[in-house]
Amino acid sequence: MIKVIAAEHEAAASKLDQVPAPRAPEIAFAGRSNVGKSSLLNMVLSRKGLARTSNTPGRTRQIHLFGATVEREKKGADGEPAKERLDLVLVDLPGYGYAKVSKSESASWRPLIEGFLRARPVLRALVVLVDIRRGVEEEERDLLEFMAKVRPDVRVLIVATKVDKLSLSARKPAIRKLGEAAGLRVLGVSAETGLGREEVWGAVLGAVALDGPIV
Repeated sequence: MIKVIAAEHEAAASKLDQVPAPRAPEIAFAGRSNVGKSSLLNMVLSRKGLARTSNTPGRTRQIHLFGATVEREKKGADGEPAKERLDLVLVDLPGYGYAKVSKSESASWRPLIEGFLRARPVLRALVVLVDIRRGVEEEERDLLEFMAKVRPDVRVLIVATKVDKLSLSARKPAIRKLGEAAGLRVLGVSAETGLGREEVWGAVLGAVALDGPIV
């Protein structure tokens, strides 16, 4: 069980030169507009309203950085329970793929997102959110290809959001299909119910080498 000891919004940046210098391992979250990034961040961090949510797609137009200190119990060297703490930064990247924003706005986000992903030396993982009802589309494929080419050192994880919108019997086949399309590990989550929170943390902590490689 992961306990979030502290979490706060540290910075917002609309340009790369406004992003603070790295201070801790970073996990970035990316996805098309209205896929549920802010809701997922709030769920993962166990904080209501820390990451601002909106019913208007395309609202997140900046990079937002959230500092967090997490704690969990694991067996120590002597076999006894021991508490382990870790500082890290969760990064909410601007949403993409919303047709109603201006072309100039949309065009400015891609260099911002790709510039951040390319340049951050402490970036340990990229969590790509995909609406389970839509699957992997062109923007996601482009992002995955970019990461494979430019940042092969960064772990990439697919998170299928809004799984509560599907019936129980339809969830596993949909997640399996999504994984086959992406060729990557997929975790199903629901910000409404909290489903998948521990699995996301397990993948995140694995990416920062606390647990070794993601399997």
